Amino acid sequence: MAIGWLSLLKTVPWAQVISTAPLVADGARKLWNGVAKKTAAAPSAASVEPDSPVAQGSEAETLTRVRTQLVAVEARVADLHEQMLASSALIKALADQNAELIKRVETNRIRLLWLTVIIVAVLAVIGLARVFT
Repeated sequence: MAIGWLSLLKTVPWAQVISTAPLVADGARKLWNGVAKKTAAAPSAASVEPDSPVAQGSEAETLTRVRTQLVAVEARVADLHEQMLASSALIKALADQNAELIKRVETNRIRLLWLTVIIVAVLAVIGLARVFT
């Protein structure tokens, strides 16, 4: 059984796996750093209850607070969009690598099946040769 695993591991394109690994790791690191740097948004002045004394102000002040909050929300949406693109690129790289490995495993499975058939046939011929001699 160990010989099967060794032959399987020998046929994996390790050069491609190793050359792709730093790109995948860098993508994961960038994604993690981007997410880790983001902090929870502090409550803004626009989220204060309407009956509180802080919320009572002129209509211009309220409009300014709403515009400021809108700009902050738009910036956050842009950041989230960039993170989504980075995540999808990382997922695509991992999926491509996974597909290549699956293709190689399937090829090795078929080779192992043929090798098993050949070994059984050779052993059958040897067995028959011993029976008839």
